[in-house]
Amino acid sequence: MNFHEFKVRVRYAETDQMGVVYHGNYAQYFEMGRVEWLRNLGLSYKFMEQNGIMLPVVSLTLNYKKPARYDDLLTVRTILKKQESVKIEFDYEIYNEAGELLTIGNSILVFVDMKTGRPVVPPDYVKEKLGK
Repeated sequence: MNFHEFKVRVRYAETDQMGVVYHGNYAQYFEMGRVEWLRNLGLSYKFMEQNGIMLPVVSLTLNYKKPARYDDLLTVRTILKKQESVKIEFDYEIYNEAGELLTIGNSILVFVDMKTGRPVVPPDYVKEKLGK
């Protein structure tokens, strides 16, 4: 599966004095999207970490088109862009209830062996889920 969508309602604590989602919260929305994307494939960060693999973010970009506001119901679309060697890359799109594109983003993560702290190719159980 190439993409997954989930919905999240903007909480008051996620906004600034103008009632607009604080820019730092978009990274959390993207993380939530990745977690749900993996879960939908039958994988979880928790399982990977219990098996000695972590996925730190090494690159994150965002482009704000329109503001998200308090109590908006957002749709976060997480799209697998590519998985090569030790890296996995995702694109993100966030829409409001009217279907307006609010934010786009991209992240690159690296599969890392928790014992050595070194990048590794994804385990076979991940490759199988990704169709590799």
